Amino acid sequence: MIVRNGRQGGRMHIQIAAVGKLKEEYLVKGMAEYSKRLGPYVRLQVIEVPDEKAPETMSEAEERKVKEREGERLLAAIKPDAYVIALAIDGKMLSSEQIAAQLETLGTYGRSQIAFVIGGSNGLSDEVLRRADLKLSFGKITYPHQLMRLILVEQIYRAFKIMRGEPYHK
Repeated sequence: MIVRNGRQGGRMHIQIAAVGKLKEEYLVKGMAEYSKRLGPYVRLQVIEVPDEKAPETMSEAEERKVKEREGERLLAAIKPDAYVIALAIDGKMLSSEQIAAQLETLGTYGRSQIAFVIGGSNGLSDEVLRRADLKLSFGKITYPHQLMRLILVEQIYRAFKIMRGEPYHK
């Protein structure tokens, strides 16, 4: 086994920890396609934690409890030494090139375990946000959390293409 910059075989390990199962076939197919495309660049692991069953309308306290329970599951799924990037609407907005630069910098400095975290429909718990090394925003609009997974994995793929100076075929 070759270890370079803390990365086995020179490959980064990326986890996507997300609340809920993908239900829509087009999302499942899209995730499979980008996971396959990422194969040469990175070891990708997608972890789905169960979403908390909750009524459609909740009090603030009930919503916080749902986020806490989902947050506990997410934190349990993340490797202890992972650099955690939480997707949060109030996080830092980065361009695709800046995401690529961030991943490249992490790899250069031996941070080979990276975990992206996507909350459920109510968002992420305060505990998850405190654990995050970076809060990343894809804009001020709200995306369905399942669609966000596909957008995220596409951006990770795009980042590796940018880092390698390879053309991105649309």
